[in-house]
Amino acid sequence: MPFLSGNGVSYPILYALAVVGMLVLIWKQPARGLLFGLMLVLVIAVGDGLICNTLKHAVGRPRPFLALPDVRCLVGRGGSGSMPSSHAANCFAATMVAFIYYRRSVWFTAPIALLVCLSRVYNGVHFPSDVLAGALLGAGYAGAIVWSLNAAWQWAGQKWFPLWWEALPCLLDPSRRAKPDGEEEEAPFPPPRVKGIADPGFRPPHATLDQHWLRLGYLVVIAMLLAQWAYLASGTIELCEDEAYQWLWSKHLALSYYSKPPLIAYVQFLGTFLWGDNAFGVRFFSPLIAAILGVVTLRFFAREVNARAGFFLLLIMAATPLLGAGTVLMTVDPLSVLFWTLATFAGWRAIQPNAPTRNWLWVGLWMGLGFLSKYTELLQLLCWVVLFWLWRPARKHLRRPGPWLALLVNLLCALPVLIWNWQHGWVTVWHVAADAGSHRPLWPAPAQTLKYASEFLGLEFGLLNPIFFVAMVWAAIAFWRRGRQNPRLVYFFSMGAPLFLAYLLHSLRSRVLPNWIAPAVLPLFCLMVIYWDTQWRLGLARLKVWLTAGLVLGFVAVIFLHNTDITKKITGRYLPVKWDLLHRVRVWNEVARVTGEARRELLTEGKPVFIIGKHYGLVGLISFYLPEARAQVSDVPLVYMKTSSVAEDQFFFWPGYSMRKGENAIFVQELDRRDPQPLPPPPQIQNEFESVTDLGVRRVMYHGGLCRPIQVFACRNLR
Repeated sequence: MPFLSGNGVSYPILYALAVVGMLVLIWKQPARGLLFGLMLVLVIAVGDGLICNTLKHAVGRPRPFLALPDVRCLVGRGGSGSMPSSHAANCFAATMVAFIYYRRSVWFTAPIALLVCLSRVYNGVHFPSDVLAGALLGAGYAGAIVWSLNAAWQWAGQKWFPLWWEALPCLLDPSRRAKPDGEEEEAPFPPPRVKGIADPGFRPPHATLDQHWLRLGYLVVIAMLLAQWAYLASGTIELCEDEAYQWLWSKHLALSYYSKPPLIAYVQFLGTFLWGDNAFGVRFFSPLIAAILGVVTLRFFAREVNARAGFFLLLIMAATPLLGAGTVLMTVDPLSVLFWTLATFAGWRAIQPNAPTRNWLWVGLWMGLGFLSKYTELLQLLCWVVLFWLWRPARKHLRRPGPWLALLVNLLCALPVLIWNWQHGWVTVWHVAADAGSHRPLWPAPAQTLKYASEFLGLEFGLLNPIFFVAMVWAAIAFWRRGRQNPRLVYFFSMGAPLFLAYLLHSLRSRVLPNWIAPAVLPLFCLMVIYWDTQWRLGLARLKVWLTAGLVLGFVAVIFLHNTDITKKITGRYLPVKWDLLHRVRVWNEVARVTGEARRELLTEGKPVFIIGKHYGLVGLISFYLPEARAQVSDVPLVYMKTSSVAEDQFFFWPGYSMRKGENAIFVQELDRRDPQPLPPPPQIQNEFESVTDLGVRRVMYHGGLCRPIQVFACRNLR
């Protein structure tokens, strides 16, 4: 019975058998097998992730081992509610989908589903009514989803995808075909009829395959936008340090900031104005930016290349982990990628022989907004230099006013940053120079050089999807060797490769973070897709296999990186914290709660108590997740950064806690999780207060593992 309920052995075996079985079904009947696989994944994802979890929280029924004495619990004690059973719902949902596409499968799948349901009761983790409700619910929503999708296809397929609908008029029975006279062949499993459906023989005028791919791309963009918003609303991950830090900026709007331009603060201000000071409000625009990128990329390819290539580029973008992170995290990178890409597409129109000057004005505007997002935009000027060097026909534009007007617009957009830095001693220039390693030797030791460069390439190899990374590099090398006569390849190479190569060169002397090359990814992917689309048309059949492998690998990685706790469903165990790639966005709410408790204890001494953090990210996250701190963040803050004699972050330019003389404080610092040994407080903290008392290390756990060791000090009587 424990084996049937799932554990670290049975789950991997089950999933391996399912994958092998799915491949066999696709090999024997491609259309039916693919439809079965897609419906199964969709039904399980919607049912388990949305329907069952929502009902569990709404009902709130305790598990038998919590509600009844002397219950033998033979498997892991789940932390969710008991009603309904997700195991039962998933098994009977899968049984229903299998029955729809393979009628005889019920003799194999139904007994297994019943045994799993029985095991949940026997193992003491569900009541009989839980599994009964789960079984009925799973079978019900599985059938409803599949039949609803088929009904939608009956209506939308004829209207928007007539060519594809003729080949596949019924999602329930892929063997059915539309007759030439417009009447469908009858099947033993007829779909529901939709009232008002168009004549099956009718084909809209100008129905082309390109239009089909374009419309399908729009549907994918909408689906991903809604899915990403739903993911953010679920609260699966918390804010990262940069998001919380820049959220603080949005409460103090300015012309610019210490380390970054101002646009991120204004975007977060608008998002939280619309949705409130919560994680969804902070991140609301990130999926929207991804959707805008998808639409403009799709339309550009439909106009300049072909819509099918644009559709697959859309899927490639979604299956790239580095770009996937930008769809849910609201930092400066999504804005930077958006405006770099818009400037790239506008630039292609601007360099056409008879293009109007206004196209160059759009280039200047997008580049200017990119500069207001991230200073990496300055390197797009280098990209234009490379383009004019590589492509002689483009140089004639240098004798026209267009490029110079674009440069002027770019400069006008940069004025807020220039004015703020002029007022603050050009502090950002010195900060960016320090980040660039201007204080380091030009060429470090060979071992260090190899370490940084290999680390950079290794991270990009993984985060850009290994298959797509190799295809991108291959296309760039092939272009350089023999394809420099193709203006599209020249253009996209020029808009991406200089940035990538600049950071690769920089990695020979300093560490380079993988997200720094993010604006270069989409132009290089455009180069990759255009090159390999040509090879596809020349008959390179193996491309389909590699594209499918890349998409499958990428989507699995992206789904995993959206929720690493999915390993619990696969292996029966959570990932150790040290291997959890999402540990940076975990348990900050608990850190704020622990800090708030320490503050309330110190408040019993009768003096006001504020909070001091050692790191800017810690200050931002406590300010966001501690309710009393969030409520007054725009007025007199409750949480401060430790004082510094030189500018190290934006807090240097804001009022500190010097006006709180005589008050007490809680000082918080995060320790190394691998070696959480207590550390003394910084000297300036000891000098600023009459006494500083170590209150010990608070161990903030996640799924039983140490995630964040937080050391807390009670600081009394600010001098």
